[in-house]
Amino acid sequence: MTRMWPPGGGTRRPLAPRLAAPREPVDPARIGRRVVRRRAKGMDAGAVAAALEDARFDARQNSRLEDLADDVRGRAELAEWERLDQLLAAAPTGTVYDPDADDVVQAELAADAAAAAAREAELREAARIAARADELQALRELGTLEQTEPRTGDEAVRDELTRRAGGYVQADVDGWLAHALAAHLGHYRDPAAREEAAGLLTPPVLAHAALLAELARLVPGANVDELAFVARLTTTEPEAAGALAAFLTRARP
Repeated sequence: MTRMWPPGGGTRRPLAPRLAAPREPVDPARIGRRVVRRRAKGMDAGAVAAALEDARFDARQNSRLEDLADDVRGRAELAEWERLDQLLAAAPTGTVYDPDADDVVQAELAADAAAAAAREAELREAARIAARADELQALRELGTLEQTEPRTGDEAVRDELTRRAGGYVQADVDGWLAHALAAHLGHYRDPAAREEAAGLLTPPVLAHAALLAELARLVPGANVDELAFVARLTTTEPEAAGALAAFLTRARP
């Protein structure tokens, strides 16, 4: 099978930089709300009302200063004092503010935890893809990629190898995946994985797989070298190759 190596030949790429730990995005408004909640903890309605008046005075003063006219944190603090003032005004007499009993605070904390978990999951997936790309690159250099069965997620690894090659199509990887899809190898034994691949692989790869499957049905036992022309056809005319595969499907008994 013809291979298209990344520019510079088959040399191994430098190790990817170490992934940094996920960090919470800086949000001045969120910082302002948290400051208010820490200050307000244990305050009753009267104390919160007094703090609100102070915040309104500060806001009026800051509005006259050009460098503070667009103070995102200050506006958020004022809005939070107003919310807490309304919250305690509607609560029974003598109630003091407790962030742990504030539904708005608890909802924000839950959203923050979910966002942090999502960022960590993204980093783990990126690390998995990078490690698998390194593995497939090593198999290419050993000339044993064709004997390797694909795994779940290798469609994303294909994209990573293409990215590393500066966007150049990796013909050997595309051919490997097309053959595996056509022959139902690796995770493509699962019909759901084959169906999902339709949305993950490019039209040329899908057309390549479809045409390989139909030709293998018509000529059982045909080897990979005999079908090398399929890769060239699907690379230059993927729509025509797909149409040919569909036409051959009609010839089934």
